[in-house]
Amino acid sequence: MTSSTETRPTACIALSDGSVFFGRGFGAVGETVAELVFNTAMTGYQEIMTDPSYASQVVTFTFPHIGNTGVNIEDDETATPVAAGMVVKWDPTEPSNWRATADLQAWLASKGRIGIGGIDTRRLTRAIRQQGAPHVALAHDPMGNFDVGALVAKARAWAGLVGLDLAKDVSCSQSYRWDEKTWAWPAGYTKRTGDGLRVVAIDYGAKRNILRCLASAGCDVTVLPATATAEDVLALNPEGVFLSNGPGDPAATGSYAVPMIQGVLAADLPVFGICLGHQMLALALGATTVKMNHGHHGANHPVKDLTTGQVEITSMNHGFTVDSQTLPHGVSETHVSLFDGSNCGIAVDGKPVFSVQYHPEASPGPQDSYYLFDRFAEAMRARRA
Repeated sequence: MTSSTETRPTACIALSDGSVFFGRGFGAVGETVAELVFNTAMTGYQEIMTDPSYASQVVTFTFPHIGNTGVNIEDDETATPVAAGMVVKWDPTEPSNWRATADLQAWLASKGRIGIGGIDTRRLTRAIRQQGAPHVALAHDPMGNFDVGALVAKARAWAGLVGLDLAKDVSCSQSYRWDEKTWAWPAGYTKRTGDGLRVVAIDYGAKRNILRCLASAGCDVTVLPATATAEDVLALNPEGVFLSNGPGDPAATGSYAVPMIQGVLAADLPVFGICLGHQMLALALGATTVKMNHGHHGANHPVKDLTTGQVEITSMNHGFTVDSQTLPHGVSETHVSLFDGSNCGIAVDGKPVFSVQYHPEASPGPQDSYYLFDRFAEAMRARRA
């Protein structure tokens, strides 16, 4: 049991192995139970907290300066924070950024999300790496009253992400059109105009900046819910189909996503997948996925493009991975992680069907992989020619 404060703690995080870390609470008051992961990004905490791929996860930030850029509505990846909570080393600092419209602590409180500061995040990160992503109970009580035994029991009782379909929970409930492009100085966000490439985007938990990248690449985007069928997709006469990021166990989501994707593949359309969409495509092609020890979460992950030999620094957020040993004949591994050799990309031989495990929209993170959106657009334009 570790105490990280000299005064009475107002928050604690209890791990399923019985370890308990005490600290200072901020944001919402209450309790939450989730999987604990760590993220190594130096920027973008707001984008991380609002990334639907973090559903049912508490995020430990290894970078200590959290809160310094404040928050603003433009940087939300979805309307409400999806991550269950956040763990930081130092208490969030006051915002010092011209785009800030609110501070992090007030924003978390208004959104019902719990934060804990004053934690030895290096020790916690080491525990996650060595033991795997643990189940945890995170509690914030301004009076400092905690039933530690009960919190540990709740962490141990939580079923976890294996077998859990979360895409339905974070997906849109009905279709909509998207025409907003990526942010650029000095205009900010602008709208795409004119005729575009007809793209149907399947929302397994799509980030707004992914949709913006599609629009900036010249796509006229229609977003459909995760449970859309192949008939729903093809009825819109798309020139390409995009499979978005999202949370949960890909095998569980695959029960309804795989038949849809197989129907799209039979129609011989260009297909591009990211993150969970990458895993969905792999399942539809006959591969399998596995749960990782602690996953990949950060904006500094080196990935090698096996087709060019180039190395890209990428943004990642996933706890499951495609087992490259199960890729069928006719499907090539195109990208691998230089951290652990895990699969980070696939392509169908001779067809414009490809996907990557990482987040090329770079929100947050480096912009090395923006070219993938142009590659998707070029594949659709080639079909027009």
